[in-house]
Amino acid sequence: MTTIRAVSSVDIDQRREALKQVFAQASVCTRCQELAATRKSVVFGAGNANADLMFVGEAPGASEDEQGLPFVGRAGKLLETLLKEIGLERKDVFIANVLKCRPPGNRDPLPLEIENCREYLYRQVELIQPRVICSLGNFSTKLLRDDPTGITRLHGQPQELTLGRRTVRLYPIFHPAAALYTPRMLETLRQDFARLPELLAQPEPAQPVAGEAEALEQAAASREQSEGGPAKSAAAAPADAKSRGGALSDVGAPGGGSAGGSPAGGDEQAGAVDQLGLF
Repeated sequence: MTTIRAVSSVDIDQRREALKQVFAQASVCTRCQELAATRKSVVFGAGNANADLMFVGEAPGASEDEQGLPFVGRAGKLLETLLKEIGLERKDVFIANVLKCRPPGNRDPLPLEIENCREYLYRQVELIQPRVICSLGNFSTKLLRDDPTGITRLHGQPQELTLGRRTVRLYPIFHPAAALYTPRMLETLRQDFARLPELLAQPEPAQPVAGEAEALEQAAASREQSEGGPAKSAAAAPADAKSRGGALSDVGAPGGGSAGGSPAGGDEQAGAVDQLGLF
């Protein structure tokens, strides 16, 4: 049976409330005008706000956009089955996507959309504090690693890297949707899942020292100004830093504005967050 770490209830409650604030802000985000105009819901993510294990996919599909929840179709059912095989349930983990809104026609996310949504994912990672993040499939693996190497070469090979202000063990695995149609891939996915309890039992990766994440963000902002365009991720820094810093605002902080420029935290939004009961 895979164990879940124990922390103080105060710490859990504080991080959960901060996560709800980030969700409230993401739910009214209009950074990507096309996605904001065509989405039915913002699929922020769902699960345990104190999860040791986090899954990150590419973007919501039609069913997820309709229901506002990630992985609600056949791939989600397979994911739940694989979790049960290692002694976990869906409620024990947190599931999110690189993009929080469905791209029209399920097209690939655009670079600007990825950059616009990056800080929401980084804040999720920072507040949930997972030890292990499973990137699901080719797209999310390439995005999180900031590297074009495909999932076929990387699956089942953990590596430490920093996302925003949190260092994790990234563990690339095949997307459950692909395994639904290829028995050989399903067996590989099962084998990779079987390693998760071992990874989760390992000590937490060393975290960035105080000020290091902020320094990476300042460097990214300086590059943006000097290059006259969007800042590259902090992976452009020396490779041994293993960081994907990017610009990270105070989204989710008490009193902060929403990503779309509208105030967050009103009674109506807070009530909607509570009713969802996602985390």
